[in-house]
Amino acid sequence: MDSKDYLKDISEIKDLMNKSSRFISLSGLSGILAGIYALIGAAIAYWLVSEYSSGTLILDGKIYRLVLLDLCLIAFFSIITGIVLTTRKAKKNNAKMWDATSKRLVINFLIPLLAGGLYILIILSNGKYGQTGGLMLIFYGLALINASKYSIGDIRYLGYIEIILGLIAALFPGYGFWLWVLGFGVMHIIYGTWMHFKYDTK
Repeated sequence: MDSKDYLKDISEIKDLMNKSSRFISLSGLSGILAGIYALIGAAIAYWLVSEYSSGTLILDGKIYRLVLLDLCLIAFFSIITGIVLTTRKAKKNNAKMWDATSKRLVINFLIPLLAGGLYILIILSNGKYGQTGGLMLIFYGLALINASKYSIGDIRYLGYIEIILGLIAALFPGYGFWLWVLGFGVMHIIYGTWMHFKYDTK
């Protein structure tokens, strides 16, 4: 056995160790659909605010609750779609859907996401709407980066983009809605498409 064989064996062992420590069954298609859901939800929210609140982002009563419901539905459908498509991909690859690695992935994703969600609800209850879009982008980006250690490492780049967009939204709160659309809608579709062709079509 020459040095090339040793290097090949080492490479294969390294690859197996990497796969065993990372959940690699995430579906790129779920990212595309999540982006589409976000665009549809954003269009509905924009219509609600424009139609019933004179185009302002100061939401009260019924409109406020409808916009929150809209956001919750976007998250719900994105999560369900992600679970269904990721489960299908895991079965196709003969991989476990729920094991120690996927548990670490979920925990590390949820910690910054839940902390950010609670913080956003607190500031919303105080009537501070201007920074909401930026904060959503920032905490979501942090969640992606935190989870990337236990999944496809490429998702951290989407996390960086989301954080940058969130910081821009903090600087220019008047554009927060459109930056939210860019981050959760357009970037999900672009990134999901790239991930789909890079990992799912092999």
